[in-house]
Amino acid sequence: MALNVGDRAPHFTLPDQSGERHKLSSYKGKWVLLYFYPKDDTPGCTKEACALRDHMAEFEKLNVAILGVSVDPIKSHARFAEKYKLPFPLLSDENKQVVNLYGAWGKKKFMGREYEGTHRMSFLIDPRGKIAKIYAKVKPAEHAEEVLNDVRGLLAARRSSATKRHS
Repeated sequence: MALNVGDRAPHFTLPDQSGERHKLSSYKGKWVLLYFYPKDDTPGCTKEACALRDHMAEFEKLNVAILGVSVDPIKSHARFAEKYKLPFPLLSDENKQVVNLYGAWGKKKFMGREYEGTHRMSFLIDPRGKIAKIYAKVKPAEHAEEVLNDVRGLLAARRSSATKRHS
């Protein structure tokens, strides 16, 4: 089942790096960047997580919650989050339920070898729980700024259409 912009984001509950459970429904009223990444403490994943961390104040100003998801265990997430002082939850999907639900799990190729793994992709979910944007191919170093620009653009478009409706 492929997800599309405008679809209701599939519900989930997953534990974070400290074992606290997070439900997508708990974030209603906020924007959510749900980002899937292959593995804790690897070069691309570290670059992406640190870029998101470095822009955290801007995300908070725009009412955007960040949730990272990988199939790594809670202990691995805890080490990764502590090592890089990551201020957002890293959700552990060891049963691969959510990566499958969002289409982030599948065939990958590395150095000619094929294997199953998590695709680096993200979903921007609006405050009503609908998918506002899908990032199928994420560039780790640029992703934070790309998402911030998209949220600003979506907010401006909503303000503009609300103004037109009320005038």
